[in-house]
Amino acid sequence: MKGKLYLCATPIGNLEDISYRVLKTLKEADLIAAEDTRHTIKLLNHFEIKTPMTSYHEFNKIDKARYLVEQMKSGVSIALVTDAGTPGISDPGEELVRQCYEAGIQVTSLPGPAACVTALTMSGLGTRRFCFEAFLPSDKKEKQRILNELKEETRTIVLYEAPHRLVRTLEELRESLGDRRITLCRELTKKYEEAWQTTFEEALERYGQQEPKGEYVVVVEGRAFEEKEEEERKAWEEMSIEEHVGYYEARGMDRKEAMRAAARDRGISKRDVYQHLMGR
Repeated sequence: MKGKLYLCATPIGNLEDISYRVLKTLKEADLIAAEDTRHTIKLLNHFEIKTPMTSYHEFNKIDKARYLVEQMKSGVSIALVTDAGTPGISDPGEELVRQCYEAGIQVTSLPGPAACVTALTMSGLGTRRFCFEAFLPSDKKEKQRILNELKEETRTIVLYEAPHRLVRTLEELRESLGDRRITLCRELTKKYEEAWQTTFEEALERYGQQEPKGEYVVVVEGRAFEEKEEEERKAWEEMSIEEHVGYYEARGMDRKEAMRAAARDRGISKRDVYQHLMGR
């Protein structure tokens, strides 16, 4: 009989945010896999939970996941928790989930707090479409690649950042994206929670005089659809129809899809594109 993996969302600050279902699961599971057992023991002691723990973190996630999967194959039920929030969101939980699926182990997620969603909903920026980037990469080339992608992003952007890197990250975002509306959220769900709607320029002016404190979620307004569409329209006008179709083919579309996309951009019919390409 196989065990099961329970992804248990834990509070990001306020302990009252934990759900009854998570508490019940933490008490009844055979084992709790925790990102930092020293941190999680405080939560368990607060709620008088005696379930044994084992560490599961970024530096042992592959080998330890194999061990945990073997335990679940033998019938052990495991509750996975991160230091704060929902396991699998910007933490090593995704590796354990992947290995569970490969091994045929059942996985369920117990919903609860997530800093990215909490910040997004209170940001005052668009919430219907958003992208989550977590922490920007430390590698310079990889970071620049991500920044170049974000420059064209029309959805609201959500990122995490530590206080000692906040100013540098805001400078890099401003340089790549231009000055935009942002909301800086810190100390979420705690006594001194703050959500400050501002711009990159204003934020950098403030933190040039005041040291950032607390873990931050940075919510950034996406690039305006109208601005992007206007730039793309001008680019299409400078292309021939052959170049336009070739542009999409180079990005993996087949001939028919590329013709359809080019026709849509130019506001003409696919038949017009076809006839032009055939020289009629």
